[in-house]
Amino acid sequence: MPSRRALPIEGAMTLLPTLLRAFGAAWLLIGGVPAHAQPTAATPALWAVRDADTTIYLFGTVHVMKPDIDWFHGDIKRAFYRSDELVLEIIEPDDPNAIGATMTGMALAKDGVKLSDRLTPDARAKYQAAMDANSLPWRTFDLFNPWMSGMALSVAPLAKLGYKNDLGAEKILRSAAEGAGKKVAALETVEQQVGFFASLPMAQQVQFLNATVDGLPDMENEFGDLLRYWQAGQPDRLAKSMNESLEATPELAQVLLTGRNANWAKWIKARLDQPGTVFVAVGAGHLAGKGSVQDQLETLGLRARRIKDVKP
Repeated sequence: MPSRRALPIEGAMTLLPTLLRAFGAAWLLIGGVPAHAQPTAATPALWAVRDADTTIYLFGTVHVMKPDIDWFHGDIKRAFYRSDELVLEIIEPDDPNAIGATMTGMALAKDGVKLSDRLTPDARAKYQAAMDANSLPWRTFDLFNPWMSGMALSVAPLAKLGYKNDLGAEKILRSAAEGAGKKVAALETVEQQVGFFASLPMAQQVQFLNATVDGLPDMENEFGDLLRYWQAGQPDRLAKSMNESLEATPELAQVLLTGRNANWAKWIKARLDQPGTVFVAVGAGHLAGKGSVQDQLETLGLRARRIKDVKP
């Protein structure tokens, strides 16, 4: 049976940078990060789409990491420094208060129904216990729609486990781009990303929240598996772990994954009309499995070729 965590993890992989800043850097201080004598050498997957005068690299990111992962080297680093421009999913605002205000405004329940009242008695009890266990005030969250709590519960445990937003691939790449004087652009805005969840029908929001709560006991192992597959450059295994259960919820898959992948593929095709070299970095789940950006490019008559891994 597909993992029930796949859907919430894909949601978390989408909005983790935004949520970690909006919901509190204090979580990052709750648990210590274990010390390791040597960093783990990683070789994440990298692809390229080319025409006569344009190269667009496609790199799948992980939004939070621990300090013992060494991935910015070899083909990835060379491709990045060959590029004129870095393109991310979003450009994260410098002010976390601005992000929090955007999310709060979009998450407030307009119908006056408390979040807890939208859940069955059994689901409500499990949800409130999960919020308490992660130091999240469920009574305050009763003012919001269910997606907000689902996302908060996707973030808090990872922060407590020592995963840090500041070590995420986007942070490293953006800092390097700015240091090198490269242009930094984005495929989406924060408002758009929040809107993907805020626009979900209520039944799907409740499903998302319940799946998140049910998957919390397995979060550490499952996120750890995703990270290992990413480090090893195994997008097929990552896709199986992350995206398989989305097939059972095609409406959510369309909103959170395949629809966005299709939009990004159209952007890539249009960008090929301009000469130059671009490094596109998006969540690793978008470059893995059925309906991936690469699949969407195929439907447009383009092929993304995997670049051979080079060990550091």
